[in-house]
Amino acid sequence: MRKVVIGTGLLIALAAIFAFAQPATQVEPVAKEAKINWLTWEEAMVAMENNPKKMFIDVYTDWCGWCKRMDANTFTDGDVIDFMNENYYAVKFNAESTPDQQYKGNTLSFQAGAGRRGVHELAVVLLNRRLGYPSFVYLDEQQNSLKISPGYKTPDVLLVELKAVAAAN
Repeated sequence: MRKVVIGTGLLIALAAIFAFAQPATQVEPVAKEAKINWLTWEEAMVAMENNPKKMFIDVYTDWCGWCKRMDANTFTDGDVIDFMNENYYAVKFNAESTPDQQYKGNTLSFQAGAGRRGVHELAVVLLNRRLGYPSFVYLDEQQNSLKISPGYKTPDVLLVELKAVAAAN
């Protein structure tokens, strides 16, 4: 009886060792994750001079929860990333940033007295005074507004919108 108990104990111990042992795996290099090629406003203006194309501007604030959700869920979608990078200059613009910006020959500045936290005049101009975050602005190759699109978007909804604006003349 004692041999049976010892034998059973050894079998259980061996089974536990094999059950919890990690199999040897070959470590493969991790592929670089694709990302949207976000530009600053200044970088986009330079790029537009050299090679004009449509712009997608994400107007956001640091405190906006839906903006952060767009960054985490929508702007990480592979189809959105591929289409955006191929068809647009993508710009992230913080509506509460302070550096002056140039747009259509005008110098636009941060206005500390506007709203609770202040707002940049460029955000006001781009959003046609309808401040809400997140909001997306589409500009044509001459930097004219094509569309203002407020609110959170799922990847499939944003992709449809990106394709529609890209196809418009």
